[in-house]
Amino acid sequence: MPTLDSLFSEPVLWAILALASFFIGLSKGGLPGVGMLSVPVLSLVMSPINAAVLLLPIYILSDTVGVWLYRKEFSRKNLKVLFPAGCLGVGVGWATASLVSDTMVSLLIGVMGVLFCLNVWLGKSHLDSPKEPTLLRGVFWGTVSGFTSFVSHAGSPPYQIYVLPQKLSKMVFAGTTTILFAGINLAKVVPYASLHPYSLATLSVGLVLLPAAVLGTFAGRVVVKKLPETKFFLVVQIALFVICTRLIVGVVANW
Repeated sequence: MPTLDSLFSEPVLWAILALASFFIGLSKGGLPGVGMLSVPVLSLVMSPINAAVLLLPIYILSDTVGVWLYRKEFSRKNLKVLFPAGCLGVGVGWATASLVSDTMVSLLIGVMGVLFCLNVWLGKSHLDSPKEPTLLRGVFWGTVSGFTSFVSHAGSPPYQIYVLPQKLSKMVFAGTTTILFAGINLAKVVPYASLHPYSLATLSVGLVLLPAAVLGTFAGRVVVKKLPETKFFLVVQIALFVICTRLIVGVVANW
């Protein structure tokens, strides 16, 4: 786990950590899925587990900025179902932490995301009328999102599989995403602390990296506002496809 001394004495480490924090900020600014790149990036210089532990405080601190930016733009109907379900998923992840294989979770997320994107691009789902949120599907996908978010900060693909077919406006979609995962990240604090106790050094590193995350949050908001609606959702789908493909390749490479 990096310390402030190592951070200031190793420029490459500093750059990689700052880049990972910037990715988190972009996701909190309304570009869902980009934050999932942060753990793979940090895995270049530390174990994925340490990366996930280190990044949680940065997620939470940047969440406050994202929630403020989208405080008036979100789907209340979705959050009423997805947030409790997401917390349930966090609880499942905590209870099964010693039993669940990160590899199999990554593979499952990757396959679901790739199949969803292929269905959108090759099928006729883009011609379908918007799907209304339902309690049963919301509880299922919200729980899966909370679970995968707990395991590897990868809650975005299951969430997108459920929400994208609703064809929300881009700002409401971005705001709902940001606010939902802000709540889920808070729900992960106690479980993470019990499994991987935080030290003052770890929290200090998070504070030093916060400016990069805040910059990313505002940059993400600007990109979301400027991109036309169709292009925005195409970017989201491409990011989802690339990330999920990367997860599958990573699993296959390690077998």
